[in-house]
Amino acid sequence: MLRKLLKHEFRATARVMGPVYLVLLVTALGANLSTRGIMDSSFTILRILGGLLALAFVVAILAVCVVSFLLMLQRFYKNLLGDEGYLMFTLPVSVHQQIWSKLIVSSVWFIATGVAVMISFAVMALNISFLEGFARVMKQIFENMTTYYAINGTLFMVELVVLAFVACIAFSLQFYAAMAVGHSFSNHKTAWSVAFFFILQFASQLVGGLLLASLDTPFISQLLGSLDFRASGMTAVHSGMGILIAVCVVYSAVFYVITTYFLKKHLNLE
Repeated sequence: MLRKLLKHEFRATARVMGPVYLVLLVTALGANLSTRGIMDSSFTILRILGGLLALAFVVAILAVCVVSFLLMLQRFYKNLLGDEGYLMFTLPVSVHQQIWSKLIVSSVWFIATGVAVMISFAVMALNISFLEGFARVMKQIFENMTTYYAINGTLFMVELVVLAFVACIAFSLQFYAAMAVGHSFSNHKTAWSVAFFFILQFASQLVGGLLLASLDTPFISQLLGSLDFRASGMTAVHSGMGILIAVCVVYSAVFYVITTYFLKKHLNLE
């Protein structure tokens, strides 16, 4: 059933994100033209047009990021907390499947947005010399990853994708948890959601600060001092990536528990 939910979510969100990505690509092409001579033209109207094309590209980048963020909030609110919630919670699916369908789709679009922005910058700066330089860099990276760094390079790329995915889930769950708690009240649900977002953020920052402060205690300092942290460069990189992934997983788990608990026990759709 999760597969069906994902299929429905991707179809619904692609209707929004697809045109936005297309607009980003078009404005990137326009910005490319503006840097290829339009802004250096002797005609004032062409210089103004070039400036507007460059401005449109900047606005498009901001718009695609904002739209992906608002879409993440809108799909969760509309499907689970709004009027559609009456229907969605009567489906033969669990709350966990409902949440994961939103998390997976939102994370995929966040990552796709980052890739789209990078591609748009490449299109904006596109010329023959750029393509030649890019091809040389990619060839060198490929040669390094297939020789000495074959395993380490591939593993690092996998870790980077996992970290990006987990970080997107953690980012989404911060808002899902606050919205779930806020909609457990009868009135002023949006105001309560905003209030609990800041409350949960303050609590998480406080706990994180206390944990960091605990590292300065004599017992922890002695324990850390007894450990041997000598490691090769790649080992240190992999260890650092593993720690970051673990922190994001723990952070996500806390907000996931809050979200599922309030959706199961205290959700107020009236």
